[in-house]
Amino acid sequence: AEVSTQSTGGECELFEEIQIGNERYNKFTGCPKAKTCTLILRGGAEQFIDETERSLHDAIMIVRRAMKNDSVVAGGGAIEMELSKELKSYAKTIHGKEQLLITAYAKALEIIPRQLCDNAGFDATVILNKLRQKHAQGEKWMGMDITSEDVADNFAACVWEPSIVKKNALTAACEACCTILSIDETVKNPNSNYKAPNAMPGM
Repeated sequence: AEVSTQSTGGECELFEEIQIGNERYNKFTGCPKAKTCTLILRGGAEQFIDETERSLHDAIMIVRRAMKNDSVVAGGGAIEMELSKELKSYAKTIHGKEQLLITAYAKALEIIPRQLCDNAGFDATVILNKLRQKHAQGEKWMGMDITSEDVADNFAACVWEPSIVKKNALTAACEACCTILSIDETVKNPNSNYKAPNAMPGM
């Protein structure tokens, strides 16, 4: 029986053999039904290539999660600042020690945008003060804008993060904190305090 090329094969506008470095590759261009692609990473040192590969993998996984879970929030510290504002407001309605715990949690959330500012070389104090002001005025998607060294509406700027990633991060942080707080005693190995006797004279 004859095999139809329409059912088993594909088509492309251009097929060529190219050389990159010491390797030769077959390059297909203009494939209308293509669902995959190949990324070729090149660099001067292997550690740079490994770091680039990890960054690309993280970016691809974020896009994959966003496609599987279509709920997203603004990135750049926007969601953390909004949660911090809401928790601070909620803490004022509670009396007792719980108020201190909720306030501390709200303060801890501001570490994310502060660290983003430090990584980008911005003045974290100035940026955080602007973010607090904007969120107090009801602009809940305001976050750090790395291109203008200022704050911006990151939802409108398409700086998004999947909601499930934020939920998992907050859940993991809470579980780690509860684990640490549940430790009531530190057990030391008695052998770690053992001192070897001095050598015999003349030895």
